[in-house]
Amino acid sequence: MNKKFLLIILILITLSWHLSLQNNDTIDAETKNTDQISTSEKTPLAPALVALSHFSLQDPSNNMPLLEWREDLNAVYYELELFDTIPDDLSDEELSSKNLYYTASVYTNAKQLDLTQIAPNALNGKTPLYWRIRSMDIDHNPITKFSALEELYATNQAPQMNAPIPHVIYNEKNGTTLLYPVYSFIPNANATQFEIEVTDNIPENPNGTTPSKYRIYAKIITGGELYDEKPRIGTFYWRVRGLDDEGNPVGVYSDAQIFKNEPQDNWKIAIFGDSISHGGGHLSFGPADWAYSYAYYLDFPTINLSCSGDTSETMVQRFDDDVLPFHPQYLLIMGGTNSLRAGMPAENVINDLKTIQEKCYENNITPILLTLAPINPYNIKKVFNEETSEVWQYNLNLVNDFIRTQPHIDTAKALNSPPILPTEYAMDGLHGDVIAKKIYAQEINDNISQFIAK
Repeated sequence: MNKKFLLIILILITLSWHLSLQNNDTIDAETKNTDQISTSEKTPLAPALVALSHFSLQDPSNNMPLLEWREDLNAVYYELELFDTIPDDLSDEELSSKNLYYTASVYTNAKQLDLTQIAPNALNGKTPLYWRIRSMDIDHNPITKFSALEELYATNQAPQMNAPIPHVIYNEKNGTTLLYPVYSFIPNANATQFEIEVTDNIPENPNGTTPSKYRIYAKIITGGELYDEKPRIGTFYWRVRGLDDEGNPVGVYSDAQIFKNEPQDNWKIAIFGDSISHGGGHLSFGPADWAYSYAYYLDFPTINLSCSGDTSETMVQRFDDDVLPFHPQYLLIMGGTNSLRAGMPAENVINDLKTIQEKCYENNITPILLTLAPINPYNIKKVFNEETSEVWQYNLNLVNDFIRTQPHIDTAKALNSPPILPTEYAMDGLHGDVIAKKIYAQEINDNISQFIAK
C-alpha cells in the first residue's frame, strides 16, 4: 500500500488491462454500478498551474535550475516540457512535438534539470529557454491546461551544493509529528537512486558523501520518499544523497533534518490507526504531505502513532511498544479497514478493538473509537491491483454497529457517503482525498468536547 512509486510503474505496465475491467461483465454488479474512476467522458480542464521559480535575464539560474510550481492536490503526476524556441502552433492543451526536453517522471511540484546535458548552448545567461507544466490523472489524461511559458535564463555556473532537497518539515504545525516518519524529498538531477540516512545525533560530516558515525539506519530507494518501518521514539536527524546506477555518489548529502517524538513532551491526545490515519492518498501523496492528513486539520495538537499497512491485529500487537511510552490521556482509534477488505470476520476486528480499549483503560487512557468509512473495491483494484473480500461491506457495517455502542465519533456518517465510497472522496478507493480528510477532522473537532475540553 505504501510502495507508491513501484505502484506507478505497475500501473503503467498494466493500464490497458485495468481499463478493460470497466466493461467486464464479471465485475460484481454492486461495484460496477457505483462511482468509479472513469475517463469515458472528457471533463473540462482546470486552470493552468502557476510557476513559482523565475530565472530572468537579470537574475539567471545556475546550470542546474530547480523548477517549482504551485502544488496541485489532485495531480497523480506532472508533465514538463522545455523549449529553446516558441513554436508557432503551441497549444495549451496538447503536448508539442517541438519540445527540446520532455518528462512525465515528476511526482512532486518541483523538478531539477541538468542543462549541461539538455541545453548546453543556452548556458550563456543571454539565451532564453522556456518551460511549462501540467497536471495528469491516474489514466494519463491532463487535469489542467499547460501553464504559461516561463522564461528560463541560465549560466554555466555550477550549483553551490548538488543534493536532493528535503520536502517535509516535522514538528512544526498540528498533525506534523509522526511516530513512523516518511522521508520525502525532491530528487537531484542525474541521480537514479537515493540513500536515506537516519542518525541519533546531528551528523559530524555535513554535506559529504560518507556515512555518519551516528548512523542508526540507512536504505537505498529509487523513488522520492521512504516510509520508515520502525517507530522512532526520541530525537533524530535524516538526510539523503543521490547515487547513480552503480551506487556512486551524485552530489552530496542534503542538509540534515531534525524530527522528534519525545514522550516527555506530554502529548495529551494521540492518533492510532493504519494508513488512513497515517496520512496520504491519491496515489502520489504520502503521510508527509500534510494536506492529506486529517490530523493536520484538527484544532488541537496530536502525536500520530499510526502505521501504514496496519490491520486491527497488528495494532494490538504494537500497542504496548508504540502507545504506552507516550501515555496520552486520550487515544483516537481508527482501525480495521485493512482487515475487513482482506476478508477478516467482523468478530475478529471487534475483538481487537475491545482489546485496544481494555489496554487503554488499564493504563488510564480514554479510548475514542472512530467509525470506518466505506471503500471502493473497483478503484482499489485499479490503483493497487488488490482484490477486496466480497463480504467487506457486511463486516464493515457490523464493526461500525459495535463502534456506535461505544464512546466514539462518527467520522463515517459525516461523509454522508453511499455504500461504495465515491471517487471524489478517495481516488484510490481507500485512503481518503483532501475533501474526506477535512470532513473527518471537522467531525472530530465538533465532537471532541464530549470527551475533553479543547
